Amino acid sequence: MEILKPEPLEPHLQYKVFVHNLNRIYFAKTYLDKKMLNLIDMASFKGLKLGMREFWDDVKKQIARMDKIYELINELPSDKNCNPLKAIVKDEFCLDEKHDIAILNDMDLIMYMQMLEHINIACYGLLKVIAKQLKYQEIEQLLKECFDECVDNDQLFVLIANEYVL
Repeated sequence: MEILKPEPLEPHLQYKVFVHNLNRIYFAKTYLDKKMLNLIDMASFKGLKLGMREFWDDVKKQIARMDKIYELINELPSDKNCNPLKAIVKDEFCLDEKHDIAILNDMDLIMYMQMLEHINIACYGLLKVIAKQLKYQEIEQLLKECFDECVDNDQLFVLIANEYVL
């Protein structure tokens, strides 16, 4: 069986893919921004609460960077076709099901935060590749900053989880 390599996308299609995926992560982040206080209140461990506040600060910075990206490409955010990422954020990893042991609730929160960050890492990684192809240097830098924050936050939640088990 011969495996065919797809043809490279034309710049106008790359741009459409870029905006489509930017919209998806943007609306997932703006929805998450509205939910973070409730999520932080669910945590029982002070270190987890602090980590989640740091994560929330980064969410706000990433939204501001994406607002700048929309400005640079002269687009307005559109939440058309943004349901997949919003659905994951909205689902909240079944966090409304409280456990009798606080550590189980906290571990669910940690897993949820890390799941979100892994999705963000994948989204920002794709957007960086497309921005590079489109020669959007300033946008590529803004996306790199978002990507790096997500990687750092993922590592932060690993460290917080280690505090529970070590």
